[in-house]
Amino acid sequence: MTLSSYKYRILMISIIILFTSGVKGQNDIDVILKAKALAASGRNTDAINLLDKAIALETDYRLHIQRAEVCLEEKDYSGAIMDLNQANKLKEHSGDFRLAKVYALKGDAATSLYHLGMHMNSKYKLSEKEIMLEPAFGRIENRSEWRQFWKKEWYNFAERSRSEIEFLTSGNKIEDSKAIFAELKKGYPDSEETLYSETLINVVSGKYNDAVLTARQLTTTYPENEKYMRLLARAQTGQLNYAGASVTYSKLLESGVADARLIISRADCYRETGEIDKAIRDIEKFLELYPEDKYALSLAGKVETESGDNLKALEYFSKNLKLHPNDADCYVDRANSYFVSKSWEWAADDYSMSLDLKPDNSDVWLNKGITLINRGEIDDACHDFKRSYSLGNQKASSYIGKYCINR
Repeated sequence: MTLSSYKYRILMISIIILFTSGVKGQNDIDVILKAKALAASGRNTDAINLLDKAIALETDYRLHIQRAEVCLEEKDYSGAIMDLNQANKLKEHSGDFRLAKVYALKGDAATSLYHLGMHMNSKYKLSEKEIMLEPAFGRIENRSEWRQFWKKEWYNFAERSRSEIEFLTSGNKIEDSKAIFAELKKGYPDSEETLYSETLINVVSGKYNDAVLTARQLTTTYPENEKYMRLLARAQTGQLNYAGASVTYSKLLESGVADARLIISRADCYRETGEIDKAIRDIEKFLELYPEDKYALSLAGKVETESGDNLKALEYFSKNLKLHPNDADCYVDRANSYFVSKSWEWAADDYSMSLDLKPDNSDVWLNKGITLINRGEIDDACHDFKRSYSLGNQKASSYIGKYCINR
């Protein structure tokens, strides 16, 4: 064998190994997504059976963590502990926080805090707020061991400031968060916490261009950090850069983040960029997991309407209404579909049902008025236009001027 052919064989073997591991990794994520969906619908036994089969073929720590989560739902603490210990063997410290939760639920404060300490010294370290809000620790928070544990300074000033800024921005308290950020930047001008906090404040303040710049610095330096990738996608969406956001969501999914909401978020982006086929594929994949999800069914109908398949759109909207018969927005979705197809009577009926549930929607009053105009019911239409205008919809004024000036 020549040297060149030997190198070629090595290259091909490497490519095959990488491809195979990538396929297996994606299969594991698909299993976890399915298991989560089954557990969310109360089918814990089916979720465990699915994970059992996958674990028999694979040694992915994430499969063990997901099975542990389902075991916790079933209060099978022994099963959860076994899985989380195995996860730790496969990926160091990956199961420690959940082990701390399980032992807390069992009332074993010493073992719980041992694992919590291991977690605090790992790359998976959560913020103090996230830990304090974990209900499982309520079982041991009055114990002396718990008080002793928190006498140690587990968080530095930068970490505490970051956590406080997260809390304040979640409540849209921008000025308060900026005041804390000023102190943070003074003491830690080049830290990861400072860059993240600046990005978060820019996003909440609507400074999306600035937010994207700092978020890209974060994701370049810390490409495996899920939180930073999500923040980048959020900033790109605010920037109306839906193509960029769809790429970011794809990277999150390809990195192994098992969150089905990322699929539907990407579908939203594809809809905005006009990539209808991609949007439909993502929506269908999501609906296979959560067939009764209101937002996904609504999005499916809207995308089908935009693709020109109004009958398919009506199927989605009607299913949504059957599942959520008291939701005004579901009636609006179907009414809009009837509106597009010029089925004026059915559109008017659905708009009326929506207004019975939510009478202050000015756009619905306007659209209902337009449907009535097309049915020749001018007086009733004028009533709706005037109601829309009184609710602040300036678009209604042109219709009032055209149809209702002498009425």
